[in-house]
Amino acid sequence: RMGKRRCVPPLEPKLAAGCCGVKKPKLSGSGTHSHGNQATTVPGSSSGPLQNHQHTDGNNGRENASDLTLGPGNSPITRMNPTSGALSPLTRPNGTANSTKNLVVTAEMCCYCFDVLYCHLYGFPQPRLPRFTNDPYPLFVTWKTGRDKRLRGCIGTFSAMNLHSGLREYTLTSALKDSRFPPLTREELPKLFCSVSLLTNFEDASDYLDWEVGIHGIRIEFINEKGVKRTATYLPEVAKEQDWDQIQTIDSLLRKGGFKAPITNDFRKTIKLTRYRSEKVTISYAEYMASRQHCFQNGTLHAPPIYNHYS
Repeated sequence: RMGKRRCVPPLEPKLAAGCCGVKKPKLSGSGTHSHGNQATTVPGSSSGPLQNHQHTDGNNGRENASDLTLGPGNSPITRMNPTSGALSPLTRPNGTANSTKNLVVTAEMCCYCFDVLYCHLYGFPQPRLPRFTNDPYPLFVTWKTGRDKRLRGCIGTFSAMNLHSGLREYTLTSALKDSRFPPLTREELPKLFCSVSLLTNFEDASDYLDWEVGIHGIRIEFINEKGVKRTATYLPEVAKEQDWDQIQTIDSLLRKGGFKAPITNDFRKTIKLTRYRSEKVTISYAEYMASRQHCFQNGTLHAPPIYNHYS
């Protein structure tokens, strides 16, 4: 069981999670820091809506799991349910998820996300189904803005979803319902960057250090000081971008998951960690417009899409 590879994520309800944060907090390696009740945003976590981590049905799995700005009364609740079924993402031969020729994620997926957001913001009918694969994957959609690419929204799901409906759903969820930010507006479109991440190669880690910074995304599951199960996740790029080591990454995830007690090495050893990889592509709004130029009347910025770029 230790170090066992799983090609699919654990069976669970359709859980959603945020992947990135706003601030870059200074973390000590001791792990004894405590935020108390102060709200602090840490990049890449999926813990916000998972803070209470009690089971509930009917929330359709839409959780922004990286928001610590919610008070106790506002924290969405959910919980792992290993008896629930979930679609399985496709696997690669011999687990070669990072082989370029086998990559599934494409820039067209980001273009489709821009299509969906554009049509929603301007009140147009939603675009036709795209041509890329509709196979099921766990996925994240991330929006950033400006030259410094500040986070503007990031929500995804660990339950595999068919890409056409999954990207459409999480495009709007991440753009409009990330509780850390106000909904995106038309005026912000020209400054946006869209990233699509597909998660693959899920493995049970042997312990909380059994992963590599910059290579693996990690999802931790732990029991907090009140005996409640909670989870948090970082996509693979987050720890590297924040210049964190493994301990700092683990400790920030624990804080994001709502753990308020001092963090000891013995407690870290109780964490259940799942590592995974992701395929990611990012495009800017300018690149999107260039790819869709023939679909806009007279080449003007705000003309309605014609949708003839889809079959």
